[in-house]
Amino acid sequence: MVLDTASVFPWLQCAPCPVPPCHPQADTLYDPALSSTSGTFSCNSSACRQLGPFANGCANNQCQYRVRYPDGSTTMGTYVSDVMTLTPTRVISKFQFGCSHFAQGRSINTLTAGTMGLGGGSQSLVSQGKGSYGNAFSYCIPPTASTTGFFLLGVPPISSSKYVVTPMVKGKLNPALYVVRLQAITVAGQQLSVPPTIFAAGSVMDSRAPITRLPPTAYQALRSAFRSRMTMYRAAPPKEHLDTCYDFTGVSSIRLPKIALVFDRNAAVELDPSGVLFDGCLAFTSTIDDHATGIIGNVQQRTIEVLYDVGGGVMAFRRGAC
Repeated sequence: MVLDTASVFPWLQCAPCPVPPCHPQADTLYDPALSSTSGTFSCNSSACRQLGPFANGCANNQCQYRVRYPDGSTTMGTYVSDVMTLTPTRVISKFQFGCSHFAQGRSINTLTAGTMGLGGGSQSLVSQGKGSYGNAFSYCIPPTASTTGFFLLGVPPISSSKYVVTPMVKGKLNPALYVVRLQAITVAGQQLSVPPTIFAAGSVMDSRAPITRLPPTAYQALRSAFRSRMTMYRAAPPKEHLDTCYDFTGVSSIRLPKIALVFDRNAAVELDPSGVLFDGCLAFTSTIDDHATGIIGNVQQRTIEVLYDVGGGVMAFRRGAC
């Protein structure tokens, strides 16, 4: 499953699901017919009436859903429930999700079974599980595909002194998004000359989008500072929207300047070296303008536990967690 903090609707591919209109997946398809605890929702049920923008009518008096992502990718099928087993002793009974019989598009055409929506909406895993686990969750994205990260529901049993904490702010365009506010950026210990007001629109903490997007004024300052400390490496042509790339052929050890993101209340988070480059390029780009909301992508989050204490209205970070 893809863990997605920028969406609220959980879904997975269900048998029967031929390819196409479904996509290949690595794990066995979930088959509701083989589950004694699986159930559907009638068209006049409260669960169906509360689907809002995800409602897609009825079929055989079974509630149907449809999710369309910003890039046009789409999934649709039947809205169902079943027991979700997180660990042998931790379950969510009657967990509600989309049973997909159609999943096509660039953002979902992978080998994963589906998407676990973690956003602030009522359908998300976080909202459905908050009665048992509290309105909080955390994860750690590993530095490479061969290493291990983790995902936890609830507040971790770790001393709060291990974290730096910043407030969440309400997203203007979408209240289901988790928004924090950058205050500054440092490169090699030097703070960039960027007024804090440039970051006023906030940044969405996004577990799915790989690349961080900054206001153009901030990105240009970061790019300039980074390039000035990377002159010992050969420059390479841009790759799509990444314009600061290098040819590391024959280089046995890459020395990168330390980059830290400083959030509101001076919550400084130094990026792991694995969180600076993506495919040989600086893993940052710019938003449309200085007034647009930014994104903190998952490359920058590598090895850092990101704790979303939704009930407490704060986000916390712990370096070197995975």
